[in-house]
Amino acid sequence: MSGVSSRLVAFWLALILLTYLVVGTLFAVYTPAWQSPDEPAHYNYIRYIAEHGRFPVLQSGDYPQDYLEEIKSQKFPSHLPIDSIRYEFHQPPLYYLLATPVFKLFDGALVPLRLLSVMLGAGLVYVACRLALAIFSLRPALALGTAAFVAFVPMHVAMMAAVNNDSLAELLLALALWGVIRYLLGEKEGKGDLVGVGVLLGLGLLTKLYAVATVAVAMAAVILRRRRDGRRAARDMALLLGPAMVLVLPWLVRNVAVYGWPDVMGLARHDEVVLGQLTTAEFVAQHGWGHLVREGLRTTYQSFWGQFGWMAVPMDRRIYLALGLFSILVIAGLLGWLVVEAVSGRRSLASSRQVDADGYESLTRMGKTREAFVRRLLSAVLLLFSTLLTLFSYVWYNTKFVQHQGRYLFPALIPLGLALALGWWTLVGRVRALVIRIGRPSYISGLLFVLPYAGLALLDVVSLSVFVIPYLS
Repeated sequence: MSGVSSRLVAFWLALILLTYLVVGTLFAVYTPAWQSPDEPAHYNYIRYIAEHGRFPVLQSGDYPQDYLEEIKSQKFPSHLPIDSIRYEFHQPPLYYLLATPVFKLFDGALVPLRLLSVMLGAGLVYVACRLALAIFSLRPALALGTAAFVAFVPMHVAMMAAVNNDSLAELLLALALWGVIRYLLGEKEGKGDLVGVGVLLGLGLLTKLYAVATVAVAMAAVILRRRRDGRRAARDMALLLGPAMVLVLPWLVRNVAVYGWPDVMGLARHDEVVLGQLTTAEFVAQHGWGHLVREGLRTTYQSFWGQFGWMAVPMDRRIYLALGLFSILVIAGLLGWLVVEAVSGRRSLASSRQVDADGYESLTRMGKTREAFVRRLLSAVLLLFSTLLTLFSYVWYNTKFVQHQGRYLFPALIPLGLALALGWWTLVGRVRALVIRIGRPSYISGLLFVLPYAGLALLDVVSLSVFVIPYLS
């Protein structure tokens, strides 16, 4: 990018970050206490470390289902304590260690802990922009659109403004994915770069169990990058996985000592403790597979965009309808981009000619060489693989328990945001060509591109003021 373009990107990214911080802070301050999923259990993990100076152990009784349902139904009144809600005690410890000094400094106050998550979320927004820019360096609008999507999805803002380990996990894994993409593009070749990505993977594993998917993505990147050189592939794999295993191995050994072999992640103990939680088998026995699929798709869709509290407060149906129509438009635009990309890519691989495509970004035109095109194509494939792994883990979890919560798809929010930006930019490119032909100013298409992201930011404020505060207070 030119210096002017870099300054424009920096300006718009700063505006996105500032808006996110304002909205996230509002959610952190005004969302009623404990009215975010699992927040009491995460808070009690931090409190345990602060008070006892050691890691907790998940035990029978840490999931008091009847009491939890009672306290949720009464909207967490102050006279009902949350001390017995401890079912997150099996989680890896890094986020809770990071939050413990904040807990001590502010004497256990809830809002400062929430604001820590907001700040981590700001880091995620920045990394989302940089990751997308690494692939689409000549189309910074796509990177800014990706960042804005990550910043302003209402449910994501609500989760980034709550006490939980998602904010740190998403940030660490986004950093690792950014490093992996740069490695695949040939921008990070040194041993130190690979070790750094391995450290990020290890820290991710020490934060959230779903980091395993990002480890698989990193391994796939090595296979793609060194597909013709087995020796270098083995070296790179060792440089990536070695630091990750060194970091996470002590925690796994500790879990075996506490929970027994082969429960290295504490998941078996978790399944034993959360007795009474609705299982998928029970739901199917009562309602059938058809109802499970219908309810799963509907609830997943709604709760991805915004279904607040403990899934108790959906948004207005008209909002979901508008978001659905926009999603259909974006998918149509994305399919159009893929068609053009396939045609231009085939021509690029056959010759060195560059292909124009009515103003929207082409992987072909971004790479001056055939190899650059192939690497960027593989980067896009890697992001798709990452998304599919997230989807698979979501479906797999729902084979055990009925957990149709779209927030579990947020580890794939950056690839999804980039896909949305591509689809929308393709449609806007068609509009741009039209307005130029009829003699209208071209900045109209720029305003059109910004419109849905501004709408999401406005929807954040509406969600907080119209749904969260009135229904959860």
